[in-house]
Amino acid sequence: MTRPITLFTGQWGDMPFEEVCQRAGEWGYDGLEIACGGDHLDPSRWDDDAYIADRLAILEKNGLKVWAISNHLTGQAVCDDPIDFRHRDILTSAVWGDGDPEGVRQRAAEELKNTARIAARLGVKTVTGFTGSAIWKYVAMFPPVSDEVIEAGYQDFADRWNPIIDVFEEEGVRFALEVHPSEIAYDYWTAKKTLEVLDRPGFGLNFDPSHFMWQQLDPVPFVLDFADKIFHVHVKESVTALDGRNGVLGSHLAWDNPRRGWTFVSTGHGQVPWEKIFRALNYIGYDGPTSVEWEDAGMDRLQGAAEALPFVRSLNAITPPSALFDSAFSNRA
Repeated sequence: MTRPITLFTGQWGDMPFEEVCQRAGEWGYDGLEIACGGDHLDPSRWDDDAYIADRLAILEKNGLKVWAISNHLTGQAVCDDPIDFRHRDILTSAVWGDGDPEGVRQRAAEELKNTARIAARLGVKTVTGFTGSAIWKYVAMFPPVSDEVIEAGYQDFADRWNPIIDVFEEEGVRFALEVHPSEIAYDYWTAKKTLEVLDRPGFGLNFDPSHFMWQQLDPVPFVLDFADKIFHVHVKESVTALDGRNGVLGSHLAWDNPRRGWTFVSTGHGQVPWEKIFRALNYIGYDGPTSVEWEDAGMDRLQGAAEALPFVRSLNAITPPSALFDSAFSNRA
């Protein structure tokens, strides 16, 4: 099945947008998943005609298109509790403001609404990102936490995101939450619960199986069970290294520390069952972008991102089940 292969610019924010476009075009990517931030994309300029034209012209010059944009960092601040120094490091000055937590959350929500608006101006139908969570801090469930507290966290999420999704649906754009540690949805059951409390056409999921491996989850049933809510796909690899000392929680160690129990590695060299996943994507009829998100701290990204492209192409070449059957039947006839 032919799907666009894009490069997610979230890990390239230190590189000017024009240079990222030039390199991605030279490597042969079909387009970009453009992250809001750096000089790549500014949601506050959604109504600036010249700015929109400039972004599109740079893409066209390099033979690229855009099927999705991302606003992971700002989305994180919509529901997070606490809001603290960590958020100051990932948010713009405009969103951070005076740092008052509720003010930060409200300004983050407004930027997400503008993200829907700039997506529509760019002709983009999907925005990927995080939502934050008021209850991630209770993930260990000790000291004990009542069901009422957890339900209140999901309600807080729904209350804050429903007005945002109102704007997304008005603009004809969908939001795809990346199921990920620290989010309101981080595994199978929390994703199910999240989709129940925000059951709307404009809200779905960004599927990134790398976050499933360290939790020892099977990503294939996830694809099959949430088929109608998978709006976007990240191709990012991970590996566990559980040797009796290293643990899945990471031990507060950096990504490239060998004592860490899991990390991100070069695409195709980890434990994600990519062939099974792409067969499942074929089965559910997913024809959206397959976006390379490069996070291997132990390999040069200019080398790795270029090498990832033919790997993803090979996965996209896996024959959809119906096409394989039709071909076999025709040959027999």
